Amino acid sequence: MGKPTGFMEYTRHTNPERAIDERIKDYFEFHSSLDEQERKTQAARCMDCGVPYCQSAMEIKHRVVGCPLHNLIPEWNDEIYHGHLNHALSRLLKTNNFPEFTSRVCPALCEKACLCGVNDSPVTIHDNENFIIESAFKNALMTPRIPVVRSSKKVAVIGSGPSGLAVADSLNHRGHHVDVYERDDRIGGLLMYGIPNMKLDKSVIDRRLELMEAEGVVFKTGVNVGKDITKEELLKEYDAVVLCVGSKQARTLPNVKVAKNVMFAVDYLAHSTKNVLANKADNQAKGKHVVIVGGGDTGNDCVATAIRQQAKSVVQLEMMSEPPHERTADNPWPEWPNVKKTDYGQQEAIHVFGNDPRIYNTTVKEVIEEKGVMKKIKIVQVKFENGKLTEVAGSEKVIDCDLLIIAAGFTGAESYVTKAFNLKTTPRNTILTNDAYQCGDTPIFAAGDGHRGQSLVVWAIAEGRNCAANVDRYLMGYTTME
Repeated sequence: MGKPTGFMEYTRHTNPERAIDERIKDYFEFHSSLDEQERKTQAARCMDCGVPYCQSAMEIKHRVVGCPLHNLIPEWNDEIYHGHLNHALSRLLKTNNFPEFTSRVCPALCEKACLCGVNDSPVTIHDNENFIIESAFKNALMTPRIPVVRSSKKVAVIGSGPSGLAVADSLNHRGHHVDVYERDDRIGGLLMYGIPNMKLDKSVIDRRLELMEAEGVVFKTGVNVGKDITKEELLKEYDAVVLCVGSKQARTLPNVKVAKNVMFAVDYLAHSTKNVLANKADNQAKGKHVVIVGGGDTGNDCVATAIRQQAKSVVQLEMMSEPPHERTADNPWPEWPNVKKTDYGQQEAIHVFGNDPRIYNTTVKEVIEEKGVMKKIKIVQVKFENGKLTEVAGSEKVIDCDLLIIAAGFTGAESYVTKAFNLKTTPRNTILTNDAYQCGDTPIFAAGDGHRGQSLVVWAIAEGRNCAANVDRYLMGYTTME
């Protein structure tokens, strides 16, 4: 490595965050960057560890640590340290189509597996990745790479989320003609409407789309495949169709109907982002007592959004138990992705309201209406016994609630898509394929959350890349894609 003793000499410094009082007044990204010299210092902490677990994506006790894309992390850390931006970019793009997305929204499974984390803090892999790609755009290194030779094959990609974009980008660079269909008014899928602007500025997506268009990818928005266009029409025009439709079927709560003041998180966040992009007032939660059901990343994004909308109070309910605050004998390196994390939204809630918004082992039991309008909800403590969720007797409590947001995850691909393509599904309601991402003997393939199930952006990109290689093999009889 560039500095073999770096991990012993330097301490971890992450990218600084904007002051909470300042950032909750707008929807701009809340991270800034370290200067180039400090970034080189952080890259110097990468150890010559021999076995880089950071890029391994190991499954331990049914959980993955390490990068699903198998990013060549030690290699580009070394290039950062030596100031070789071109080489660092080359190594990064070899495995990751969209590092500008993952370096903003990924929970950094790579850092959980970093050997520096055994006795010290892990390397700032997440921030180093962001430095490479943002420096590359700033220095005009990200120019269109237009294929010199085109095949005669045409591919339709249905859905423009991270998996769909990865499929399109990979197959386009291979030389195939690629059209991407998106039912929303903007390209990006959950990147656009499932992640708030302060976490992923939408100009970052637009910047990538402009590059992909210049390279030959064609985007078609406002087209709902399965309703506006049929399977038969697609197969008449295209040699292969790839379904990257996401896992958009939201999980509901028992005894809770979606009504005016009861929303799914994806709808709440999408509405907010559309207001922000249109420069309209974003006040869905203004002056309201907001309760969010779900303790994951999406729930946290809802907390942060409600605070920016000037909610009167914010409570976040989590059915699971509170995770440990640090590594334990039962939760050692690298088996510790579930150590308690206080994310940016919870940090803001603590600053504004004086307490962590999360209440663990708790869910909604009943919505209480006054003259047909929800004003309160009844919550109850729960516990898991013998694999079943049971209520704790005598634990019921009534709290104020003008806006209930359900961020309880998703239950698979939407049924109208699978019916339109006559597809088989798994017990998890995901699209069933063979090991080559192919739906039977048809020219239809599937990737991303609609195939894998609800997961991370980095997994969606990995699925897209793997699927693209199999589509290429189907079209050409072989593939040169890694």
